[in-house]
Amino acid sequence: MTEVSSLTGRLLVATPALADPNFDRAVVLLLDHDEEGSLGVVLNRPTPVDVGDILSGWADLAGEPGVVFQGGPVSLDSALGVAVIPGGASGERAPLGWRRVHGAIGLVDLEAPPELLASALGSLRIFAGYAGWGPGQLEDELGEGAWYVVESEPGDVSSPAPERLWREVLRRQRSDLAMVATYPDDPSLN
Repeated sequence: MTEVSSLTGRLLVATPALADPNFDRAVVLLLDHDEEGSLGVVLNRPTPVDVGDILSGWADLAGEPGVVFQGGPVSLDSALGVAVIPGGASGERAPLGWRRVHGAIGLVDLEAPPELLASALGSLRIFAGYAGWGPGQLEDELGEGAWYVVESEPGDVSSPAPERLWREVLRRQRSDLAMVATYPDDPSLN
């Protein structure tokens, strides 16, 4: 078995060549990545469903737009909360109901009372479903050139304009990747 270097906390940015409609221009935050597989949420797929319609206690804590995001094609009937805690609290300073994933980004226990986290949260986003890969599957897709792997920033989780996130993440790269941000939605129209 080969050792897997963890990509937890990094972003997968779909290449223009990625043919899967579930991930067209997707920006995925990897919440877990190891030899057993990978799990992440798509940060730029808002739905028309208000957070209050399914998790009323969390609605006031959710960032704008206050809607549920489609986190991926797996388990669409489940919800995940991803939140940023300013300063990236860890250890004893981490609030109850929040587990650090990377830096200031962590998972929220949506079964916990929202008031436990209300004063600590910098931003919160609720996702229906997630993106998942079995052992070696993501590595195969990376080898095929389906994804760019880039560093995440805490603001990516709560981007107020998720429809622009794909271009914004690419544009901030200090390499030729920044040019990919100009790739047209439909190259046949050029």
